[in-house]
Amino acid sequence: MRKVLYISTFTVLGLVLFSCSESIMDEINKNVNDPSDMTSNLIITDAITASAFSVAGGDFSFYASIYIEHNAGTWGQFYNADIRSSQPSSSTTYNNTWNAIYSNLYTLKIVSEKCSEGGSEEGNYHTLGIAQILTAYNLAFLTDGMGDVPWTEALQPGIIFTPVLDTQEDIYAEVSNLLDDAIENLGKATIYPSLGAQDLMYGGNVVLWKKFAYGLKARYSMRLSLRDPAYADVITFANQSFTSAGEQAQFIYNGNTSQSPYYCMFQDRDYYGASLSLHNKLTARNDPRDDVFFIPHPDSDGTLNFAPNGTSNQVQGFYGISALSTITAPTYLMSYHELEFLKAEAYVRSGNLALADTALRKAITAAFGKVNIGLTAAEAKTYFEAEVRPRFTSNPISEVMNQKYIAFFEEEAMEAYNDYRRLKAMGNNVIQLDNPLNGNQFPQRFSYGSSDVTTNFNIRDAYGDGTYVYSEEVWWAGGTR
Repeated sequence: MRKVLYISTFTVLGLVLFSCSESIMDEINKNVNDPSDMTSNLIITDAITASAFSVAGGDFSFYASIYIEHNAGTWGQFYNADIRSSQPSSSTTYNNTWNAIYSNLYTLKIVSEKCSEGGSEEGNYHTLGIAQILTAYNLAFLTDGMGDVPWTEALQPGIIFTPVLDTQEDIYAEVSNLLDDAIENLGKATIYPSLGAQDLMYGGNVVLWKKFAYGLKARYSMRLSLRDPAYADVITFANQSFTSAGEQAQFIYNGNTSQSPYYCMFQDRDYYGASLSLHNKLTARNDPRDDVFFIPHPDSDGTLNFAPNGTSNQVQGFYGISALSTITAPTYLMSYHELEFLKAEAYVRSGNLALADTALRKAITAAFGKVNIGLTAAEAKTYFEAEVRPRFTSNPISEVMNQKYIAFFEEEAMEAYNDYRRLKAMGNNVIQLDNPLNGNQFPQRFSYGSSDVTTNFNIRDAYGDGTYVYSEEVWWAGGTR
């Protein structure tokens, strides 16, 4: 009894002392540089940056560029990926991007809750719409790579520790709903000020954000062509999106406080070699971009050596490298040339070759004029008429998709990877890849991140030994998950 009394008294005394000093201690312990709550306009800046650098410019893109042979892996983990030695199936390979996407989705969830009904910034419709677009983008990026992933039970730390996997089909329905809601919210009047400089992509211009949303709807509608072909919708959405490269969704790096992801990858790792497969496609078409895409390795004797995909030597300082990996090369969340390529494909599949020809010409002209390529519209016209149109006349879908594949070098490798898998599922095996290991070891998807393989039995069971990445297509490419 006396022991219980002692504990009770001590507890009460502690509570009294705590209550007397709590406000003082809070002030003493407060870190003014790390506030416990922030307004949405400050949080959204981080989400925009992460979507560009850590997601669109992260490991998914780096590895996709190897699998679709924009680059060849010539050292370390990228060499292992190129020769299909452990890297494509390991749960550690994509763990950084897996974590980055879920972290970004959680950040965007906070913004959305703040700006939704009952939140501290209820009625901040434009910031809410932007958060919904970025949520759709990040979520689609994740499921495109990995198939079924946790979503409805995810992002609830301390409540649900082992979220179940949602089907890719359901996730794509959610992506569509998010974009529709975003477009609606961006059209509403709001008392909240524009994001302005906090919006590092569009400077708070909600008209351009809405165009980005429509562009994503065009992209994702085309992605579902095997499951639910809707080419008229692709064209309708695309026509409500970008009208020039000046409107495209790109993240610009200043080369000082911010640097391009591919540039950083070369500086930090130097794991890539210039792809012989891509070089051969360019030379077969007398494509002037062959003289722009590649340069000798700065540590070489000045010879431009191309790396044979899947059979190169593991060496640094010998094979050529990408000339596009400059310090200020932008990250494209969605480019204008992609939009025109989407229209070109949709017109071909709808039987309107005249409009497909026009869209394809616009797409190639825009791709020639990318900031780190710098070829002229006149050069694009000459190339189109001499090399592209004859091939287009012979096999329209093949030339549209091969030109799109080339235009996506190198910052849009993930979309090229998505296109390649979709086309094969649709019976359009029109993009030739040369890695001899592709016969039975082409990565059909990315493996789950080790952070959750080791802690969530739902992910662990789905991952197995990781070899499923070679045999199981994602749902939109004909698979079951």
